[in-house]
Amino acid sequence: MKIDKKNLLLYAVTDRNCLRGIGLEEAVEQAIVGGVGVVQLREKCIGKDELFNEAKNLLKICHKHNVPLIINDDYEVALKCGADGVHVGIEDAPVSEIRRIAGDDFIIGATAKTVEQAKYAERSGADYLGVGAVFPSPTKTNAIRITPEELKAICNSVNIPAVAIGGISAANVNEIKGCGHSGIAVVSAVFGADDIKNAANELRLAALKTI
Repeated sequence: MKIDKKNLLLYAVTDRNCLRGIGLEEAVEQAIVGGVGVVQLREKCIGKDELFNEAKNLLKICHKHNVPLIINDDYEVALKCGADGVHVGIEDAPVSEIRRIAGDDFIIGATAKTVEQAKYAERSGADYLGVGAVFPSPTKTNAIRITPEELKAICNSVNIPAVAIGGISAANVNEIKGCGHSGIAVVSAVFGADDIKNAANELRLAALKTI
């Protein structure tokens, strides 16, 4: 499954610590029904075996709705469990190495905070970029901030789609309107909501107005 640009409009990154009394699988299904087009499994506090098992469970849910499942950082687990792809940060395994091992049909997302990083990721074989943090992030307090102008410069420097990430909510997303991004990636704005389905739908509609 290759990434479809329209799926990137609302990209949800998991964090079970945000959940309010429900399991991760139920939360992911509610998010997808609400309008999430890509799910990234990002659970920093679990080991490889648990990550593999969780990915297998989420894969059934995601594929039932034709939504790609992306694994954060660990391309080996992603390949082993049959996930659709991996998202890697600047300090993780090189995109070119993953592409060589995984082949052309495996989705690879890469973090970029500068134009140079964005261009390098594209040359290396990335399918899409995650760009940010565009706002202060409650789940990644040490994340380097970028301005809307920097976001726009990064988006305009490459031919692959870019997703804005970092502290985005329905209340502030309009501040990045017209920056050239294909969508937004969120964590707590969906998975920390009392009503995940409605939160996802609200964010999807809000994101659409900024593209």
